[in-house]
Amino acid sequence: METTTQSKAAIKGGEFLIRETLSHEVFIPEEFNEEQKMIMQQCKDFLVKEIYPRLDDIDSMKDPKLMPSLMDKAGELGLLGTSVPQELGGFGMDFNTSMLVAEVIGGGHSFAVALSAHTGIGTLPILYYGNEEQKKKYIPKLATGEWKAAYCLTEPDSGSDANSGKTKAVLSADGKHYVINGQKMWITNGGFADIYIVFAKIDNDKNLSAFIVEKSFGGVTMNEEEKKMGIKGSSTRQIFFNDCKVPVENLLSERENGFKIAVNILNVGRIKLGVAAVGGSKMALSTAIKYSNERKQFGVAISSFGAIKHKIAEAATRIFASESAHYRASQNIDDAYNAFVAGGMDSAKARLKALEEFAIECAILKVHGSEVLDFTVDEGVQIYGGMGFSAEGPMDRAYRDARINRIFEGTNEINRLLTIDMLLKRAMKGSLDLMNPAMAVQKELMSIPDFGATEEEGLFVKEKKALANLKKAGLMVAGAAIQKFMMKLSDEQEILMNLADMLIEGYVAESTLLRVEKLIGQRGEKACEIQKEMALIYLHTAIERAASAGKSAITSFAEGDEQRLMLMGLKRFTKVESYNLKEARRKVANHAIEKGEYAF
Repeated sequence: METTTQSKAAIKGGEFLIRETLSHEVFIPEEFNEEQKMIMQQCKDFLVKEIYPRLDDIDSMKDPKLMPSLMDKAGELGLLGTSVPQELGGFGMDFNTSMLVAEVIGGGHSFAVALSAHTGIGTLPILYYGNEEQKKKYIPKLATGEWKAAYCLTEPDSGSDANSGKTKAVLSADGKHYVINGQKMWITNGGFADIYIVFAKIDNDKNLSAFIVEKSFGGVTMNEEEKKMGIKGSSTRQIFFNDCKVPVENLLSERENGFKIAVNILNVGRIKLGVAAVGGSKMALSTAIKYSNERKQFGVAISSFGAIKHKIAEAATRIFASESAHYRASQNIDDAYNAFVAGGMDSAKARLKALEEFAIECAILKVHGSEVLDFTVDEGVQIYGGMGFSAEGPMDRAYRDARINRIFEGTNEINRLLTIDMLLKRAMKGSLDLMNPAMAVQKELMSIPDFGATEEEGLFVKEKKALANLKKAGLMVAGAAIQKFMMKLSDEQEILMNLADMLIEGYVAESTLLRVEKLIGQRGEKACEIQKEMALIYLHTAIERAASAGKSAITSFAEGDEQRLMLMGLKRFTKVESYNLKEARRKVANHAIEKGEYAF
């Protein structure tokens, strides 16, 4: 394991596009240890005992004390302090373990939103940016749930453009307080939070600052609970700060450092939202599989029909793929953190540095996880048929609750744009060498393919070549777009989103293949037959989706001979040997149907 960690620690964020990753370098969910498995089971038991029997009560919000009381119970079990250091009242678990908790609790509908907001964007700004006094005062109470937290960034005129917020903070005449005035909206946990992380501009500063505001400070009022499409049991309020006096010692980090705090904390929120969506997807698909086994039509269970099997297999494959990518990235983050700490860096700073390093992957996974969940619940409704559209059935809540995830933590459109923006900025700074690989692809494009090359033998040799070519396709399209638009490429959002889709599919397909390759190495090919089918299904469909995105991009900016050459190159780089996907999906579906749940 030591050599594995060393080789993984050297991998940079975004480098997957230009560097081959070997299967021994990735962490796979099958490697969770016994303690982690116990924590996972504890989370599942908590949902079954405390959350699922109360879903209607939670959503009705008739009892405003219900959600805080459930948070208290989660705190008693340690679920609010998984990643909080032991000296501050938590369990001091690694990032991968906190991801596992987020995944399982992700099946908890509105409760999952409350818990993730508290443990993530509510607690982490203090843990990562607070001084020692602030950490000692607040973190132990947040870790146990004695105090609940909320994050106040969004304003009526400030959403994706967070730094345009109008909330103001002015230093009092005696210099002892900042007086905050402003309005925040869409504040999760707003109705019952004791602590608010509030972003405001001091005087006429260009950038935001951040403050730890206790509700007891006074000057804090709020509107009634928002009426929402889904996550109805999640407290969501507009909050007003009217001459709210905040002690100067409650300035979080340095003046004007608020925007940086917001951006870096969102990296954590994005990957954890993605993995929570994976957990929600597993729960929704398991529910749909169970129903398909029970529902009879034409004298047989509907799970015996090919159309239903296709839906089950496709959803299962996408979930498996997204899970593979999430834990690959989270282990990369853990390894980077360990390397920074070993180099003498402060723990909190190291955690932020590691998350910042893999910000590209965090954005990718937020998009992928949330869209897998949307796909899964939509197919779940379809499997249920008429009962799927009924509020009496479970898919009604699952379908509505899923939709917010493509908006939370930055819309999926924003995250797609960020993915490419961050990648290009790193290339311009020289931290990622995209230029030489892109030029090599251009040179290869002008050369004659070597059709006579002898195929190597071994596991996934052809598939790895297809993956390498898929990356070349992305480099080809990106390189041509940069040459065409130069500094104005940021205005071509449609093209950027096409490029992001190519990048996302490549990363997830590779993660899935590496997971299965490693698993086969541990268990043997026969024991991993179904997982192998899932890896091949995902690879083939990912190449199709990437080819479609590439074509959309090319035809939007290239013309004539240039367009023809690039389309030929795209076809060449997205060529993959045909595979019987119907039979592969049937094997996957049959396994899930036999088990009666998502069982991978």
